[in-house]
Parts: sequence; C-alpha cells; structure tokens
Amino acid sequence: MPVGLEAAPATDRALQVLSVLAQHREPLSALELSAATGLAKSTLYRQIATLRRWGFVMEVDGRYGPGPASVELASGFDANSRLVQCARADMQSLSRLSSESVALVAVLNERAVCLEMVDSVQSLRCSFDKGRSVPLRDGASAKCLLAHLPEAARSSALDRLGLSAAERMAREAELSAIRERGHALSSGEVDAGVWGVSVPLLDAQRQLLGAITLMAPTLRSTGREAAFVHMTLVSAARIARALQSF
Repeated sequence: MPVGLEAAPATDRALQVLSVLAQHREPLSALELSAATGLAKSTLYRQIATLRRWGFVMEVDGRYGPGPASVELASGFDANSRLVQCARADMQSLSRLSSESVALVAVLNERAVCLEMVDSVQSLRCSFDKGRSVPLRDGASAKCLLAHLPEAARSSALDRLGLSAAERMAREAELSAIRERGHALSSGEVDAGVWGVSVPLLDAQRQLLGAITLMAPTLRSTGREAAFVHMTLVSAARIARALQSF
C-alpha cells in the first residue's frame, strides 16, 4: 500500500480499493479488504459505499467484488487500446501457427497484467486469463517486463521482491541477459508443466509498452523451443511496427 494512503485524497483511497479487488479472483470480505489496503474499516466502508453507488463494486453475502460498471470500463479499454488493437491480429496468427496460447501483457502497479488472450484450440492448453495479474517475480512474462522497465522503476520493483543480496545480484544478472538476447524464457516457474517465451514490445524510443508471450505445455514445447522463440520474435516485430505506424 502507498505510504500515507489513509491520509490521501478520497479518490486515491477508492482507487486503491478497486485495484485490490481487480487483483483477486474471488470476492473479499471487509476484513480482507482492510488488511490488503491498510485502510481503517470506517474509511473502507465510506469508499465502498461510494463505489457501490456508481456500480464499480457489488456485494454478495457480505463479500465485495468488481461491479457491472467495471465491465463497461473493460469494454471501453478493448475498443480504444492502441496496444490491443495493433497486437490482436498478429496474436491470432501466432496462435494458429504454433497451435499454442498467446498473451499480451503489460505492467500495472508493479504487476504483470494480461490485457488480451488468444487460447490454443487444443484440449490441453495453457491459459493466462485476461485480466489476471501476477507479481513481477517469476515466469517469462514477468521477467521480460521487469527486464525492460526503466532503471528506476526496475530497481523499485526489485526492492519489493524481498530478495537477499545474493538473490538480487543473480536476478539483476538474469534480467541483463534477457535484455541482451531480446526475450525471456521460463519453464514451470508460475504453473507446473508450462513453458513460455516472452518478447518485449517497444516504441520508437525503446520504451516498454508491453510484451507478447507464447505459452505451451512442456510436453509439446520440448524440442520446439527454438521454433517457438523465432515465431514469437517475428510476431513481436510486426506488432512493434504496427504500433509505430498506428
């Protein structure tokens, strides 16, 4: 939680409540929300009351989750996001070519958030659900994004991981290697039996916009890793060109 949030403007406190609800896949109790946000219950209930009036929060059996207005926001994002629009067609092509799942991810509040997902048509498949977020710690997507953040933002994110000095040094070396080769790889780091490759999407000034990630069950990726990496690099290059000419 940001330092001094209890004394921050009401809008900041309300947005903190929404951010916490968005990061969880199930509704939260007031006690859980208070612990996650650091807000006193009296303050929390005032924010919830306002958010409920506007339809951004709903209550079911004493637990709270995103309300119907959140769906409108998500739909508006899909319709207007330049990143999603430029990436969607090449994501679909990459999924068809590889027969695997493809995700578009970006950084939000020092977490990797899935903005768009194209699922494999195969019965055994990997899925990083649209809207799901994970810490910038493990997995190809998180490490690719973390590696390509500006130095100050990367250092801040690393500080929050609680790494020992030795672990911090090893992680920084790993991130440096990712930047040099232009992609991140992982196997079983987030979900057991899942292999992934993630390639950054950079603008003309080499600033990070997001990343494209191909993920596959390890039993299907074994022996095809180089081909999957090449496919994803090509798709990312096409998306980057589309973004620069959008």
